[in-house]
Amino acid sequence: MQIRRPVLFAFLFLAAGLALGVKIGAEVMTPDVTRAMRRVSEAFLMVNQRYVEAVDADAMAADAIRGMLDELDPHSVYLDADVIRAENERFDGSFEGIGVSYDLIPGPEGADTLAVVSVIQGGPSSNAGLFTGDRIVAIDDSTALGIVDAQVQRRLKGPRGSTVRVTFRRPGQAETSTVEIVRDRVPLPTVEAAHLMADKTGYVRITRFARTTGNEFHEALRHLLDGGMHRLILDLRDNPGGLMSAAVDVSDEMLASGQLIVNQTGRSSGSSQSFTARDGGLWEQGPVVVLIDAGSASASEIVAGAVQDHDRAILVGRRSFGKGLVQNQFPLEDGSAIRLTVARFFTPSGRLIQTPWEAGNREAYREEKQARQVGDETVDVTDLLDEIPDSLKFRTSAGRVVIAGGGIVPDFVVRRDTLTTYARGVLARGLENDFVRNWLDREGRALADRFGADESRFIAAFDVTDQDLERFEAFAALRGYETAADPESREELRALLKGRIAVRLFSRAAWYRAFAPADRLLNDAQAHWADAERLAAAYVGR
Repeated sequence: MQIRRPVLFAFLFLAAGLALGVKIGAEVMTPDVTRAMRRVSEAFLMVNQRYVEAVDADAMAADAIRGMLDELDPHSVYLDADVIRAENERFDGSFEGIGVSYDLIPGPEGADTLAVVSVIQGGPSSNAGLFTGDRIVAIDDSTALGIVDAQVQRRLKGPRGSTVRVTFRRPGQAETSTVEIVRDRVPLPTVEAAHLMADKTGYVRITRFARTTGNEFHEALRHLLDGGMHRLILDLRDNPGGLMSAAVDVSDEMLASGQLIVNQTGRSSGSSQSFTARDGGLWEQGPVVVLIDAGSASASEIVAGAVQDHDRAILVGRRSFGKGLVQNQFPLEDGSAIRLTVARFFTPSGRLIQTPWEAGNREAYREEKQARQVGDETVDVTDLLDEIPDSLKFRTSAGRVVIAGGGIVPDFVVRRDTLTTYARGVLARGLENDFVRNWLDREGRALADRFGADESRFIAAFDVTDQDLERFEAFAALRGYETAADPESREELRALLKGRIAVRLFSRAAWYRAFAPADRLLNDAQAHWADAERLAAAYVGR
């Protein structure tokens, strides 16, 4: 059985032994700490030896660790071994596998079927001949019908150079095909899109901050500059953060040598340090607009705070998440780990952007953030600044007022509802995905033959016609969504369908080009280029 965790066992993780304290640092081994660890060890052993029923020691220890961390800040967490492996892949920017994204779709007799969404060009599956829409029916000698997500990960991922045999059925073909795929290292790009828009506007989308992000951003800028970029949009929406070092690298490309990027202040040895920009940034003078929202957190806020405090960029969107705490990851013997807050970070003006929290009440922390996001949308930035106490007001290099105490407030706030009610209903039901899957089951090969690998030609030449929209509306009605689409909704629907097709034929990066006409925040942001240009001119002149 598993004992329900009482608060008393919040410190049981220390019962793993005195070695943990030694590993973290000798400075923690004070007499008080030693006595506490012995007491917890005694309690843990007593429960395991004397309780009326057998207990699961591993589960109790994991619960105890979680209980202890629950009493700290909202971002100190325990991660089991499986989560750690996935997190390491995200931070490394790659994994070893076959190079496909997939859906689990309803199959015969209720058994889910593994359907290929997209294939990484030049990757193992692409080289083996897999194509979007293929249904994988067997992996090695075992059926893939009724497979669940965890099984997909376990059976398709594997060491580089190892082989997996995949049997698939292509829509429209009765026979199955079997291929052997040699697993390889598959990149997980963090710069998910980098392309030129109209008027030589560069667009870069960063989805998280990993070890590869600095190099990816540098190469993206070089590519855009080679194409004649005059101004830059950096999209950090829904970017949950990641490595501080990557945020420093990204900021460094836009800030002049010697400018402070972020200050980190902690209690333990080595946890306090400052990071400044170096020589050689590729975009230290041109105008910049940065897009942020409630999903922009941690490392994203380091970048946004640095360029705002130095008056380097205009920020557009919504108040960011408000995570100003730094975590280090401490591995445990069984492959799990503690991600523990070791420091706070401060923007160049001295702002702590961490949202205040009540220890042990993580639900209230989340609810407060949601309520504040809604409240922000009812006022403009000037009114918001008037409501903030002077103790939370700071000044940028040029003297503009910015605030601390809960996220980065953009220079221009854009409301949350950026899609019509009709389009939100379509997305909530996944109708556009299902419709596009069926569409490409019929016509995917013809579209691939027509456009090949030429994404730019697809963006320029492919149109979702009125007839296609009528087919979609009939499809949606059969699925129980009979809401009529008004003219504005139909234009959004065109972009949604084109974007979903682009992802399946090319890559995730193609989505941002195809959907751009319907991305209201992106389009609203471009009304502020005059402000960004004035800011850039003043920055260069200082």
